[in-house]
Amino acid sequence: MATLQNSPSLHRTPVLNSFTKLHRQSTFHCCRKSNSFSVRAEQASATSTCSPSQDRSGRRQVLAAGTVASWVLLTNQHSVSFAAENKKGFIPVTDKKDGYEFVYPFGWQEVTIEGQDKVFKDVIEPLETASVTLFPTVKQDIKEFGPPQQVAETLIKKVLAPPTQKTKLIEAVEHDIDGKTYYTFEFLAKAPNYTRHALSTVAIGNGNFYTLTTGANERRWEKMKDKLHTIVDSFKLFKVFD
Repeated sequence: MATLQNSPSLHRTPVLNSFTKLHRQSTFHCCRKSNSFSVRAEQASATSTCSPSQDRSGRRQVLAAGTVASWVLLTNQHSVSFAAENKKGFIPVTDKKDGYEFVYPFGWQEVTIEGQDKVFKDVIEPLETASVTLFPTVKQDIKEFGPPQQVAETLIKKVLAPPTQKTKLIEAVEHDIDGKTYYTFEFLAKAPNYTRHALSTVAIGNGNFYTLTTGANERRWEKMKDKLHTIVDSFKLFKVFD
């Protein structure tokens, strides 16, 4: 069984410092809106002058209106509940000292790993982790290290996967959050007995180079990919004031 130490995000942290010696863009924004509405069914009572046929017709209309209103209300409640569930299942992390925040899946546990600022992992699946590393840099923007693909390939080969693993970069993109540039990339790291499918996002702020990496065993990628994307998409830096 693969152990936490086999996770590509936990290897060769000292090498990360050498990455600053390098001297060398898909913007996206996602916004979800939830619209709510209500329907009111008002029942009108038949007057004493109505004929029996009019009375039956009126009652049928009232019953139909009530049925439609109930269906709409139930549908709307289901939609609201579903939207609320989409926001649940994750726990927020805010590091006020180092200036970053992200979310991780409910049920994962925090563990201590040397060279990692924070690590959360699934208690059953050892390759399902989320880790954050940071180290000082004089650079002011991630672009100063080069374009997304170049930075991703360097990090994957020299930092995020051990030299014994065969790696493959799938995609590397650039995006901005509140005026700050982030590089996010997807890659595979193949070991003799497993393949890890991983996502990383990197950015610079507060005089540090930040890396958040998460992933899962390739056999569980389809089941976990939405959660893993939620983790990397939630990663955000903020200014730390002394």
